[in-house]
Amino acid sequence: MAESKVREAAAPKAKANPGVKPGRPESHLAMVRRARRINRELAELYPYAHPELDFENPFQLLVATVLSAQTTDLRVNQTTPSLFAKYPTPEDMAAANPEELEEVIRPTGFFRNKAKSLIGLSIALRDDFGGEVPGRLDDLVTLPGVGRKTANVVLGNAFGVPGITVDTHFGRLARRFGWTAEEDPVKVEAAVAEIFPKSEWTMLSHRVVFHGRRICHSRKPACGACPIAPLCPSYGEGETDPEKARKLLKYELGGQPGQRLRPPGDFPGEAAARADAAEHQGRIADLAVGE
Repeated sequence: MAESKVREAAAPKAKANPGVKPGRPESHLAMVRRARRINRELAELYPYAHPELDFENPFQLLVATVLSAQTTDLRVNQTTPSLFAKYPTPEDMAAANPEELEEVIRPTGFFRNKAKSLIGLSIALRDDFGGEVPGRLDDLVTLPGVGRKTANVVLGNAFGVPGITVDTHFGRLARRFGWTAEEDPVKVEAAVAEIFPKSEWTMLSHRVVFHGRRICHSRKPACGACPIAPLCPSYGEGETDPEKARKLLKYELGGQPGQRLRPPGDFPGEAAARADAAEHQGRIADLAVGE
């Protein structure tokens, strides 16, 4: 199915708007059906979707997620090896010299505030949770520097507890897809939670974020190379010309590696990602020429 959508989006005829047609207001039921179909097609497009922060345990994921604010996951992944070598446990980080910790995490930006949060949450883990990251949202959000987004990342990916991660990518796409008009992340989370079964929340978050980073960019989405364009009411906000849109694709869809330096075993990996991207690009080009 995803390949058929690639065909529709990539061929020259895609310059004519293939998106959701204007007309009578979409009913809630129709929106839910369309939203769930988007999720299914994103699952076909990104079967390897995963958290793009490197981590080996809940504490590392918690720290990395706090560091990821206002920077890229790649920058965090380049910083955390030395960080965790120096402070491998909450006890170690709780006792850190603030200036030394700041220097280690400086590349991630806002390093003074982040260091304060890391020391604060580490002290709380040491003193209130026996040195372990709690597996309940109500407990996680009591930690310094930890909000619902960070808590849901940790719950979904370290504990297997379903959660919706509303970062800037997820919020942007939820609005572009017409799932909600809300701007507040908590309200976006609540609205999307009503649309999808709880079992889908964590993977839905990964798929939407993957799509936001690779195709549906903030400033110039690659509408003409988007396999789900026929389901998107915002088609046309970005580049609709298939050839120009293909040049906007990022990470593995653009022939480049993702943000993880140590990707999980089920990720295609850098070499495979490049090969998959080349095949994907070649298939799109063949379809366009064939038209």
